[in-house]
Amino acid sequence: MKLPVSATILALLLLSSCGHTPDRALPDRSLSPTTDAGVVNVAIKVPTELEAMDMRVIYRSKTCTFTDYTASGIPYDRDGYQQMDLKPIQQEQSRIFEAKVPVNGGGSCNWTLSNVTFGAKYKDTSAFGEGIGSGLPAGMIVIFDDNNSPNGRWDIKADGDLTVVRDYYPWLSERFLGGHTRSMSLITNGYFYLIYKAPDARNVHFEPILHSQFLTRSVGPKVKAKGNRTIYYYPDGSNSFEAYSWPNHAKLQAIRMAAEARRQALSDSEG
Repeated sequence: MKLPVSATILALLLLSSCGHTPDRALPDRSLSPTTDAGVVNVAIKVPTELEAMDMRVIYRSKTCTFTDYTASGIPYDRDGYQQMDLKPIQQEQSRIFEAKVPVNGGGSCNWTLSNVTFGAKYKDTSAFGEGIGSGLPAGMIVIFDDNNSPNGRWDIKADGDLTVVRDYYPWLSERFLGGHTRSMSLITNGYFYLIYKAPDARNVHFEPILHSQFLTRSVGPKVKAKGNRTIYYYPDGSNSFEAYSWPNHAKLQAIRMAAEARRQALSDSEG
């Protein structure tokens, strides 16, 4: 069952939280979203092993600014911002979770939509062992103005509506330095969050495709010393060091496609 726009706005208001503490007192800096300027339909198709995360929505204002400082201590004005969390609603008989995000944040500050962060993460990591935490999600950020996101600048600019489909692989990371930890992450192309700039998008669809049977494990060094590095164990039985601090996505793609080709060849021979 879809959430009515009015209910979405009510949820936004109830879940809203203030951003940076303002320098200049104004009567009211709160959000008051309206649908006058339309909404952005944000949807994610969530694999069964994962769960949708709350969406982080940021609005900005050129009316209600605040003072920030450069690295040299020089003050300058920045757009004010408000952040809120919005829970996406599962669409009936589907794995699609959706929210309608008003473009106009309203209020006396004339808030406008700046960016939305959303994604999916493992809902239960116990299948991989005890004491395993939730690591990096299959995450995406869409920027609607000229500001950077909380995770930095955009990587890809898109015109119009936006549909993103990406292959993801599970990664069990074990670290020892600074304390023993184990965590489950989802990786694609070395990016932890896909960041798009799509100022005109009114429909955003994200589909992370999880290849859960192709698990990579990594084990970090127990002693910090020259030459000690993290080793990655891939699903085909190979292992290697990597240039970056995450598994090699291209290698995982090749391993999966080779396995699928072998299965297809076996199926053809039996048929």
